[in-house]
Amino acid sequence: MSVIENSKLTVVGAGAVGSSVAYAALIRGSARHVALYDIAPEKTEAEVLDLAHGAQFTGSSDIIGGADISVAAGSHVVVITAGAKQKPGQTRIELAGVNAGILKSMMPQLLEVAPNATFVIVTNPCDVLTVLAQETTDLPYERIFASGTVLDTSRLRWKIAQRAGVSIASVHAYIVGEHGDTEFPLWSHATIGTVPILDWVPLDGQPKFTVDELDQIAVDVRDAAYKVIQGKGATNYAIGLSSARIVEALLNDEHTVMPVSTVLDDFHGVSGVALSVPSIVSSAGAEPIRQTAFSPNELGLFRRSADALREVADSLR
Repeated sequence: MSVIENSKLTVVGAGAVGSSVAYAALIRGSARHVALYDIAPEKTEAEVLDLAHGAQFTGSSDIIGGADISVAAGSHVVVITAGAKQKPGQTRIELAGVNAGILKSMMPQLLEVAPNATFVIVTNPCDVLTVLAQETTDLPYERIFASGTVLDTSRLRWKIAQRAGVSIASVHAYIVGEHGDTEFPLWSHATIGTVPILDWVPLDGQPKFTVDELDQIAVDVRDAAYKVIQGKGATNYAIGLSSARIVEALLNDEHTVMPVSTVLDDFHGVSGVALSVPSIVSSAGAEPIRQTAFSPNELGLFRRSADALREVADSLR
């Protein structure tokens, strides 16, 4: 199946992230129609105008938007970015209470105007909000999921590629777990080409990777958002691009493997929380790859991530 004819993407939230998702989707031609919805009419109208003024340069996609939820009608994919943004020094989990309230009231309305859509939650803390949104809507797990660690994985691959002296596309490594402080890389599967990461000899004469260095890379990736927020107030370009990429995998029925965050059902013994694991993203939504193997240490980290998120979700119910 090729891209859905007349495919429609609605982005909910016209802030830094939402407008960046819409911008990336227009430039990449991710969907034929893009709609931007936000409860702030002037801001939304201004963003839509600014994007529409560049329509000559973005191929065949068009953009509409406004403060009436009817702009989302008939969407195939809805990307949700609405909510309070993360302040400098604030963790994603500290945002949970405010954004859970916003999402719970909005989801039934969105489902009413776009009953067949697949929903991608970008608003933080995205894993916790995915569980609450799924419970609110009773949608099948594959049709409501978070962008999860797709961006974190991109950050990881970028850092490894720089050090290894190869293109990002040749780095095969994933960040899994929470999109946040308990996330971790699946180092047991990380390769450059077919070479396990610790065996790779950089082409520029640098020494091989060490375990300590990989640990530091993992910390840098985990804390990358804090650094960006500290300097410019928000992360928006990279999450915009990664969200547009998820939309393409859905609309083009790609069956691409991406570490998105779905509500898990007995995945390595974990159920009822949303965590990122390598998943197949297609027009049917996102399906975790159950054969993904974890080392004993990674399994411990994964369960720790699940426990941390379960605690937050329980506090919001």
